[in-house]
Parts: sequence; structure tokens; C-alpha cells
Amino acid sequence: MALSVQNFIKLANYYNQTTMVMSAICVQKGGIPMENYVGRMYAADVLEFIVEYARRLKSDSKIAIPADVAKVIERFNVEYERVKNLTTPSQKPIYEMTLEEFEKFMNI
Repeated sequence: MALSVQNFIKLANYYNQTTMVMSAICVQKGGIPMENYVGRMYAADVLEFIVEYARRLKSDSKIAIPADVAKVIERFNVEYERVKNLTTPSQKPIYEMTLEEFEKFMNI
């Protein structure tokens, strides 16, 4: 993906749409908290990608970043700091879980 402010905006919009859908799913599943929803791991991965993309965008001296986009970048950086060490409740990676642990984690 070529570095551009327009591509960053597309990624930011995608992330915002994803979090809205995840929120709706949590409500539909009986109001489970977002921090207990398994999709939070995917959202954290997307957020990590966006933060890295923004870092590369800012480091390119040829690209002028508007002030409003810079504010969004900073908001994503702050949000990423909160979730970058996100783990499963048992502190185990998914690939090390037993089937029972995985089903509990996935709210199955």
C-alpha cells in the first residue's frame, strides 16, 4: 500500500467501522463488554497496523500531514498504547489453549 494521507484516512475509516460493528455485536450478544469480546484481538492487530502506517507516513518528509489528520494519528497512538499488551484472560496465546479454554475464550 502506497504511503499517502488518503490511504491513512481509508484505514482509519475501516478501523472506526470495524469497532462500530464489534460494538453492535456485543450488544446483540446480550451486552457483553468489549474487553470480553474475542474480536478485540483482531481490532488490536488492525490498530497496530494503522499506527505503524502512520509512523511511516510521518517519517516521510515529502508528505504533508494536515493538522486534523495529525490529531487522528495521535488519538490512534494513545488508543494503541492501551491495547498493545492485550492478552487472553488466561495469559496464554490462542495456539497454546486447550479446546475447552478456547471455547470459553470465544464465548461458545
